[in-house]
Amino acid sequence: MSTKPRTIRGMNDILPEASNTFRYLESVIQSIVASYGYSEIRLPLLEHTELFKRSIGETTDIVEKEMYTFLDRNGESLTLRPEATVGMMRAGMTNGLFHNQKQKLWTSGPMFRYEKPQQGRYRQFYQFDVEAIGYEGPDVDAELIIMSARMWQQLGISKIKLEINSLGIPEARASYRDALVEYFTGVKNKLDEDSIRRLEQNPLRILDSKNPDMQAIIEAAPMMLDYLDEESATHFSELRTLLDEAGVTYIVNPRLVRGLDYYSRTVFEWVTDALGSQGAVCSGGRYDGLVQKLGGRETTAIGWAIGIERLVALYKACGGQTPASDLDVYIVALGEGALERAFVLAEELRDAIAGIKLEMNLGGGSLKSQIKRADKSGAEFALVLGEQELIDGCIGLKPMRSSDEQINIALEELAEKLKQKLL
Repeated sequence: MSTKPRTIRGMNDILPEASNTFRYLESVIQSIVASYGYSEIRLPLLEHTELFKRSIGETTDIVEKEMYTFLDRNGESLTLRPEATVGMMRAGMTNGLFHNQKQKLWTSGPMFRYEKPQQGRYRQFYQFDVEAIGYEGPDVDAELIIMSARMWQQLGISKIKLEINSLGIPEARASYRDALVEYFTGVKNKLDEDSIRRLEQNPLRILDSKNPDMQAIIEAAPMMLDYLDEESATHFSELRTLLDEAGVTYIVNPRLVRGLDYYSRTVFEWVTDALGSQGAVCSGGRYDGLVQKLGGRETTAIGWAIGIERLVALYKACGGQTPASDLDVYIVALGEGALERAFVLAEELRDAIAGIKLEMNLGGGSLKSQIKRADKSGAEFALVLGEQELIDGCIGLKPMRSSDEQINIALEELAEKLKQKLL
């Protein structure tokens, strides 16, 4: 006896109702970022493993523990993308998009990380990613944050707050690193295993620890803002002024470091406690040295990414509803000759009314059962075509979302009158 096939742990099927919510939220984000001048770029799921090691950092949890990496038939080490920014930078370099140019780009799709599956966090997860490349000043930082604030407003999401920080330039971060090493070495006997390992490799990552036993130690550590270079301090101050003028409320969180090595200067997270313990839904920041780190010219860049699964959960926690089906018309056909005429009619309507969403009843059935299917489809109207309607040269138009009575319309007038109804 054979067993049913199983999904891989942490890689979930997104069924039609949930997919409808995914598509709606993604369409809202796409519309917003397009209104700010961002264009779509589509990226491969696979990249060379070395690309992520060089950019994300070999001591990060992503590279050390979470990447799906394998050797292909040529013996090359390939990795399923764990995030989108690095792939976007590689694509820009490969295709000459950054040479003496500014780019505003977005991409979306599945990412892969081998971590413990939990609510809103899966091993295959969906992400929407926005990047601005070639812009130096704090104005683009502000625009990206303001753009994300507009997203929450448009989706009716209020249970969320913005945290911001600055990591400074690499030289300032090096001085801060020395201060952290000195501090954490002095309390080494109180550090957990992960923090001891990070102390030598990347002490800033200790600040990102989620271990409750580490929080008091982290709170007493030196502050990054006290080590900022003058240029970064000015940049951060001007960003705060722009956010203040735009009415965007924020909290300066000096412990916000982000989990990837390539960040510099501005970093930010939109966090919520509506999904249990506080967690980030949308995260971003500057990574002015990433392109150069990958072998290109010095290029300024900033972006943010949002996890769609967590966005869906937050949207529902804030009272958001799954949008109703946007089907316009469901055609009901009964009796001899009706089905054949209905197929022709359906194509005539698709030709006459641009963008109409129309479904045919398939598989037969009584009038009652077909009307029931029409109602379940979410269609605005049902078109009822039977033997008598064929004889009379008309069709019944039945409103499905109101109590209005069914009316008969001559077949030759149907397209025009239906077009008016759908406006």
